[in-house]
Amino acid sequence: MSEFMGPRYLLSNDTAVRLYNACKHLPIIDYHCHLSPKEIYEDKEFADIGEMFLGGDHYKWRLMRCHGIDEKYITGDASWGEKFQKYAEALATAAGNPLYHWTHMELRLFFGIDTPLNGKTAASIRERANAVIREKHLSPRKLIAFSNVEYLSTTDDPADSLEYHKLIAADKSFATRVTPAFRPDTLMMITKPSYGAYITRLSAAAGIEITDFTSWKEAVLKRLDFFCEMGCRFTDVGIENFPSAIGTEEEAAEALGRALKGEEVSSCAYNQFLGWCYCWLAREYKKRGLAMQLHIAVKRNTNSALFAQCGADCGGDSIRDAIPSDDVVAILDKVDREGGLPKTILYSLNPTACPALSTIAGSFRNVICGAAWWFCDHKQGIIDQIVNVAQTADLSTFLGMLTDSRSFLSYARHDYFRRIFCSVVGQWIEDGEFMDDEYALALVANIFHDNVARLIAE
Repeated sequence: MSEFMGPRYLLSNDTAVRLYNACKHLPIIDYHCHLSPKEIYEDKEFADIGEMFLGGDHYKWRLMRCHGIDEKYITGDASWGEKFQKYAEALATAAGNPLYHWTHMELRLFFGIDTPLNGKTAASIRERANAVIREKHLSPRKLIAFSNVEYLSTTDDPADSLEYHKLIAADKSFATRVTPAFRPDTLMMITKPSYGAYITRLSAAAGIEITDFTSWKEAVLKRLDFFCEMGCRFTDVGIENFPSAIGTEEEAAEALGRALKGEEVSSCAYNQFLGWCYCWLAREYKKRGLAMQLHIAVKRNTNSALFAQCGADCGGDSIRDAIPSDDVVAILDKVDREGGLPKTILYSLNPTACPALSTIAGSFRNVICGAAWWFCDHKQGIIDQIVNVAQTADLSTFLGMLTDSRSFLSYARHDYFRRIFCSVVGQWIEDGEFMDDEYALALVANIFHDNVARLIAE
């Protein structure tokens, strides 16, 4: 019987153990996350493990809802002790859920606790963990530094001031490099009733009065250049709609003009605007040497009642039908044809689309598939994505793991990925399908760190 989370945890063979031990100490580059730069700068010491575990981790909130726990103990006004107790009760029977792995890895990594978390042990584990918090004065920066994070990229709206990025960059006592990522989701949602208010924010941030298509473009590019000045190396988009048409500049201007006037924009016109916008921004990213991340096949705020009660990013999103491959190809092909693509990373929340995306990526220079994303970043999903990329593309160009998280404890997920990756490659070696030589170690080092490091340095 295997030891619970012993030294060989998730390492299924001897070669995996050797590969992992050779590369496990490589620094983490977290090139896509949702950590708060304000919290990183202010670096306030945590008061309770319940806050650390459940303050903003919608993965954990979803499990609790699935377990039937009342919202009071999830996002409501219950105490952190009560919330932690309820989470422990939900976790105890969550066999096969990655949260069972991640939670125990977090307890071991940050608190030195190996005791399984359940309803009976919750109180004592909380007491022990809180003692560690007080003794080590655990705070966001301490958790980041302890996790050996070399670089992290937050996710930021074009209208954001980036004031905390400036403050972090000026603080030479913090070794981790923290940069913004340009995420124009709200910028492109021109059919939303709140778009006028957003344009007011964007105008103020850019110092340009946005009155038409020309001033809108000028403001966007001014903000993009400001992000670059602040060290931005990555961009991202993760809206529901992937364009099924590409409008002309004239059609895009007409659609935006209607939105700026507060007039209705038809779904057809919006789709044309969106397609034009994807292509226009991709070309601008290419000029500035930025990587473009496309997150697709997600349904946002599925539960309208939950959204009304708790707002966005509360655990109410879901997997959407796979985006038609032709639509993805159309965007990539147009940009490639008209000057070349920036470094482009494709993610799908719908795992059935991953083989198609991998073969699409292989048809274009500078396009690769990203890590198993969100609901797919469990053990089997990670294995499937590794195998998919290996079989249909070039695994040596893969960028490895990212947290995509709001929790400062989520760096345990990098170790989770690293163990799984070494097990996959180790099995190929032990089965005689891959050579056990310097190239195997180089492959692991590339995926864990070096590929992203080179991308940032370009």
